[in-house]
Amino acid sequence: QVHPVESGGGLVQAGGSLRLSCVPSGSTFVRNVMGWFRQAPEKEREFVAAISRSGAWTRYTDSVKGRFTISRDNAKNTVYLQMNSLKPDDTAVYFCAASNHVTTAIILYDYWGQGTQVTVSS
Repeated sequence: QVHPVESGGGLVQAGGSLRLSCVPSGSTFVRNVMGWFRQAPEKEREFVAAISRSGAWTRYTDSVKGRFTISRDNAKNTVYLQMNSLKPDDTAVYFCAASNHVTTAIILYDYWGQGTQVTVSS
């Protein structure tokens, strides 16, 4: 299996926007659910958002609801995370991963990418 490749991170001022992209391998992408996670310095990796293969099921952690939107383009084999109204607390390395389960539980995700750094300045 080829691991996913995340992109789109960068440095942005508070209140700004970024769009992250994740391109998994073909066999990984057809899995049921794709998720985004993040890990800030000296903190545990945490769930951010997830989407089912059809897009009908999505979940977000409370701190990003109303600001982040997860989507997927099956034709382009890509998962996106649109991040608006960014805050300094959103600063972290963002990862995407795949799961065969409709879940937000990090333990049930595998095939992790290397991550992309998002830094939000105040």
